[in-house]
Amino acid sequence: MDTPPSLPDCVRANLAAYFDTLGDTEPANLHDMLVRAVEQPLLQEVMARTRGNQSRAAQWLGLNRNTLRKKLQQHGLLSSGRP
Repeated sequence: MDTPPSLPDCVRANLAAYFDTLGDTEPANLHDMLVRAVEQPLLQEVMARTRGNQSRAAQWLGLNRNTLRKKLQQHGLLSSGRP
């Protein structure tokens, strides 16, 4: 059985593919784009695995709960029914 590629290897491969699609076009705001692209699925997966427990998710992520809530709001992942 093969070992799955590491997360950095996956990021590197996908960035290389992204740059290949750009051709001669130079990227703009690459850091922000990448952070947002990775942050949303990370938050979704952690929230699913913690069954929506924000305190536990914040602990897993190494964030305080207020920061987690802010990020969830930024990504439209905070249900409006919660305080």
